[in-house]
Amino acid sequence: DGESKIVLIPVVVAVDCPFPPSDKIGINSVQRENEEIVPMRAMKMAWVPYVPLEDRLSRIDSLKTKIFTLGCTQRRSALKHLKEERVKKFDYCMPYYMPLSPPEDEDDTVVNIMYPLEPPIVCDFDWEMDDMEDFIDEKVKDEVLPEDEKEKFKDFIKERVRERKRELKQAKEARKKAIDDMDPKLKEAFENIRFYKFYPVKTDDTPDVSQVQ
Repeated sequence: DGESKIVLIPVVVAVDCPFPPSDKIGINSVQRENEEIVPMRAMKMAWVPYVPLEDRLSRIDSLKTKIFTLGCTQRRSALKHLKEERVKKFDYCMPYYMPLSPPEDEDDTVVNIMYPLEPPIVCDFDWEMDDMEDFIDEKVKDEVLPEDEKEKFKDFIKERVRERKRELKQAKEARKKAIDDMDPKLKEAFENIRFYKFYPVKTDDTPDVSQVQ
């Protein structure tokens, strides 16, 4: 019938590791150019012991749980008075994990461009594959970039490329230092870390997504 629906599918991600996989939170959204990485305590979040419902009246230390969940440690009364900007940050919080092996995009040569025009120019630029002049001329030809904006657009792209190269270099250096300074036992644990993702069991009211997979 041509009707489109957005369905949020809840998932559970389990991490098998003898140490906390991270003490940092990544805050990211489509409105942000770069991911903001902050300590968990800055967002009042921490790994807290998981206590089954039937044991919640017991002493936590007597349970000796080996299961922890990421939770908010801020008092409920304080949560009611948070500013809207702070609340939105929680919407985009995800545990930040830095793997020992380099991520696939460490040597990525693509930058995301969002040039402030009306409407804005949103595109990707590959500084190895794309020729700058041809790339800009194509935008003018497609009538998304005015002729008199060419130089400004070029400077904007160059600055984004410089920023991205700087980010990649800093990330590479930070990962190397973190690995070099890591306790051998912690390093071994991270080398053997395992991630598991659980999806809901299919039910009668589960939407059919076969056409959009």
